[in-house]
Amino acid sequence: MGRKLSRNFYRRPPVDVARDLLGCTLVRKTKDGRVSGVIVETEAYLGIPDRAAHTYGGRRTARTTSMWADGGTVYVYFTYGMHHCANVVAGRDGDPVAVLLRALAPQEGIPLMQRRRGQNVDLCTGPARLCQALAIDRTLDGADLVSGDDIFVEEGPADVASARIARAPRVGVGYAGAWARRLLRYYVKGDPNVSHR
Repeated sequence: MGRKLSRNFYRRPPVDVARDLLGCTLVRKTKDGRVSGVIVETEAYLGIPDRAAHTYGGRRTARTTSMWADGGTVYVYFTYGMHHCANVVAGRDGDPVAVLLRALAPQEGIPLMQRRRGQNVDLCTGPARLCQALAIDRTLDGADLVSGDDIFVEEGPADVASARIARAPRVGVGYAGAWARRLLRYYVKGDPNVSHR
């Protein structure tokens, strides 16, 4: 087990956090056991000016309150009436920027992930699958990744070399115009768990 990431890791621009989360380990603890996976795909959301961000234009609703919190907070939202997606809040309190966790390479608790997903493959290849496999839902919205024990991020088993990190447009944000074409998705090249290759 690695060391938890510090508050200062998260209190940075979301593009830096999105890139540097690659290779780190997301850990979820429940009464059923500990599960974890190495983060292999992320997306940065740049807050108020970003037409794809939930806080675009300064929107602040009950749903997005956690995105306005201090770096290291969890922002979980429910989408399409059936899926949860988990984000890591970046920056500082009042700057509503975040990083969507898109995919993990499963590490610990794989049988438990398989039971939760009802299948043995593609356990964490996509934000909704990741949340189902790790039992992440709205009850974790607002959780603290630094001081909490239910969900947190540990330093990676190894740094991901910059040559292995690719950038691409974000997924499913075509409505955001030019912002949809910005290269704000980061992923580990060649990893089979990446959701959009």
